[in-house]
Amino acid sequence: MLTVEELNDRLIDLAFAEDIGDGDHTTLCCIPADVMGKSKLLIKEEGILAGVEIAKQVFHRFDPEMQVEVFIEDGTRVKPGDVAMIVTGRIQSLLQTERLMLNIMQRMSGIATMTARYVERLKGTKTRVLDTRKTTPGMRMLEKEAVKIGGGVNHRIGLFDMILLKDNHVDFSGGIANAINRCHEYLKAKGKDLKIEIEVRNFDELNEVLNIGGVHRIMLDNFTPENTKKAVEMVAGRYEVESSGGITFDTLRDYAECGVDFISVGALTHSVMGLDMSFKAC
Repeated sequence: MLTVEELNDRLIDLAFAEDIGDGDHTTLCCIPADVMGKSKLLIKEEGILAGVEIAKQVFHRFDPEMQVEVFIEDGTRVKPGDVAMIVTGRIQSLLQTERLMLNIMQRMSGIATMTARYVERLKGTKTRVLDTRKTTPGMRMLEKEAVKIGGGVNHRIGLFDMILLKDNHVDFSGGIANAINRCHEYLKAKGKDLKIEIEVRNFDELNEVLNIGGVHRIMLDNFTPENTKKAVEMVAGRYEVESSGGITFDTLRDYAECGVDFISVGALTHSVMGLDMSFKAC
């Protein structure tokens, strides 16, 4: 399996191929190859900065001689007028790396900023906010890193690092008992040690899971806050409890106060706005 660094390198290479093609002819036609310059990353909106480390990777992968001076690290709250970094190098390199760096940093910073708002909303409760697999194809590692930078917690990274028995798995398996039993048989046969989570849609399914056992976490799908509180009381600390489905920023606190351990929020990654910033000559 590829490492995070190898995945990021592949993403960067693909992004440059997509953007530059057979050459940035605008830059190549008017900027001599040996002219040096500097550009600054200027923040234009309040939020949480994220993506500094991957930005350095973008610059160095394109041109190892580019020099990056960082003034603001990942996870820092920024405001309009802040300068996060100054990059020195060939002007051709500065111009050709600008858009990819901004695309990544704006999106990661937007995700970190939104996550921080959700984390603040949960302050004073034991509940932590989780991301989901509703990510941009190819950018999952970066988007999940942004969630962590914003103070959130990563759910499973992909289909390989956790068992999550959702409604379709249960239905196609012929019921909860079959799904859980087959899960344990599979893990034993493969010699794998993965945590098991199961989604329940109602109290009948919850009771069945509590009777069977053999899981680590129970996901309450589309439960109301009132039913969530009742479900948490039924679980009584035997398993972790996660709330999911239709939970908004406005209702987040209501679910947290029911005593759930986690709330998963797809909106952290699937509908976030990027943080405004620019990369200008200095």
